[in-house]
Amino acid sequence: MLPLSVLNKRPFSVTHSLTHSLYQPSPTISETEPNLLSPSLFLTLCFSENQRMERRTLSCFLLLLSLSTFADAGSIGVNYGRIANNLPPASKVVELLKSHGLDRVKVFDTDPAVLKALSGSGIKVTVDLPNEQLFAAARSKSFASTWVQRNVAAYYPSTQIEAIAVGNEVFVDPHNTTRYLVPAMKNIHDALFKYNFHNAIKVSSPIALSALQNSYPSSAGSFRPELVETVFRPMLDFIRQTGSFLMVNAYPFFAYESNSDVISLDYALFRENPGVVDAGNGLRYFSLFDAQIDAVFAALSALKFDDIKLVVSETGWPSKGDENEIGASMENAAAYNGNLVRRILTGGGTPLKRQADLTVYLFALFNENSKNGPTSERNYGLFYPNEEKVYDIPFTVEGLKNYHDHRSPVTGNQHMTTPVAGRGGVSKSSSGNTWCVANGDMGKEKLQAALDFACGEGGADCRSIQPGASCYDPNTLSAHASFAFNSYYQKNARAGGSCYFGGAAYVVTQPPRFGKCELPTGSGF
Repeated sequence: MLPLSVLNKRPFSVTHSLTHSLYQPSPTISETEPNLLSPSLFLTLCFSENQRMERRTLSCFLLLLSLSTFADAGSIGVNYGRIANNLPPASKVVELLKSHGLDRVKVFDTDPAVLKALSGSGIKVTVDLPNEQLFAAARSKSFASTWVQRNVAAYYPSTQIEAIAVGNEVFVDPHNTTRYLVPAMKNIHDALFKYNFHNAIKVSSPIALSALQNSYPSSAGSFRPELVETVFRPMLDFIRQTGSFLMVNAYPFFAYESNSDVISLDYALFRENPGVVDAGNGLRYFSLFDAQIDAVFAALSALKFDDIKLVVSETGWPSKGDENEIGASMENAAAYNGNLVRRILTGGGTPLKRQADLTVYLFALFNENSKNGPTSERNYGLFYPNEEKVYDIPFTVEGLKNYHDHRSPVTGNQHMTTPVAGRGGVSKSSSGNTWCVANGDMGKEKLQAALDFACGEGGADCRSIQPGASCYDPNTLSAHASFAFNSYYQKNARAGGSCYFGGAAYVVTQPPRFGKCELPTGSGF
């Protein structure tokens, strides 16, 4: 059985009748979402002086597709670990966070210097009660009350503590502290209640994906049976009653490293790929991250906790690793984290939970030179201790305007494999012909907007899908959009990024057919 996932996107079925001209211009920004973005910011995002003119129209179009999700998009935070002997003082770290637009941080303790430095910064903070203190917090309400007084009340609200992580990956803790987890969470919450902090500060506990019994396919996600009644059900009852959320640590890197012979690197890095279909529910996944998160959602659903929200408390990719740590590289780390930021800040949820706009904490702020274990453990950082970026990625919507995932030829341990395909797809590099087809799971409005662009400003040849023409039938949105997207893709010499349309399209390696209509490739256009 594969570890955590390899799956795809959301199902969609709609019978479409083209009620307006394919050449009708898309609505303006003011007509569609007048309150989301000012005209000046829209122009700033669409146009930059270092962009070539021919790419600007597509850039604006992709932005338009995602604007409707920005208002409800997720948020990005960062884990601030300090297992190192060369890190800058906390006051400088706070300035670093602010200068890069990072307004959420998660720490692994309650160090006074850190919490004081964060005071008045406007940065939301998640603090941690370490595993070593679970026993005391579970057995003694007095201990829990004192802990909250010293580590929360002493700083809040000037330091905007918004959550307490009680323990971390407790189920894999060799000291067997699992049975203390839920009582400790309850006692900490009761202590917050005494200070009337319980509505503003939530209590949770990060779980590792090893807490799942099944994770592949995502639809079969389930928790380990020995943990269900003893821990998960009472913990989820507590989370529901207190309006909190479940924290999850998810690392696609580990799944890829262990299964690089069957998991596509592009799939792991949010890059263009054929996707993987979940045989259990028919959803198509285009990223390993989404598949992992949906496995947890499925496990929650199996226990009738569909209403529980998730926060991804840790995720990341190492920029360096040992020889046997397949995939650990600077380029892959930049691609994973950069594309993840774009994925989260443009919203859209997951294939299973389309409205689940996630808060995600990147791991980690710095490379930490005192950590034990393989080389990768010391190289998850976004920044070097001198505060220079390890690689250049954005952390805000504004920063996304100039972001490009730069890829180079595969070298060293950047093992590139055939994608785990939902339709028998193979990597583009090993196939001479590829086509671009519609991703119907994006929803009717985005698909229609993408179709309008392709046949209008995009310059696709859409004569064949006009009434009475050779590819008008089947008269469905998906079929017509696929023809238009493929025309655009082929006209642009199948260049990288020309089959994206804000997620409304993807590349396939088998000839698609819609009724009697075949989509040409290469010289066919």
